[in-house]
Amino acid sequence: MPAKKQFNGSADEVETAFYDALGRADIDGLMALWAEDEEIVCIHPGASRQIGHAAIRASWEAIFERGSVHIQATQLHATHNLLSAVHSVIEQVHNANDNLPDVHILATNVYMKTPQGWRITMHHASVAAGKAPLDLFKASVLH
Repeated sequence: MPAKKQFNGSADEVETAFYDALGRADIDGLMALWAEDEEIVCIHPGASRQIGHAAIRASWEAIFERGSVHIQATQLHATHNLLSAVHSVIEQVHNANDNLPDVHILATNVYMKTPQGWRITMHHASVAAGKAPLDLFKASVLH
């Protein structure tokens, strides 16, 4: 198994790699960004909480069955200390299907500095009020 890439520079590097992996539907690249701790958490819009690597991987695999997810994270608000970082962003989800409007998601990404470098410990995404109907987020449509 290849060694995981270290992200010692900043949590920002991990965040950039996260959204890049989503845009390429790269499940292995995406999962390499998560902390090795089994207490990691991922909550997709309108979905239940996923805890641990197996559950999180399965949720992203189901999403990637529909293809990649093109998201631009904007309006970053960040708090950092030596061992953790919390990023609040607005995700602009660009739909490949021309019949669907672009969607705005409110997301919180939590990072921790580990011996292997910066890693994701939580991704929590929810629908931005007034930006999209809830039915767009059923059954892993977006993320």
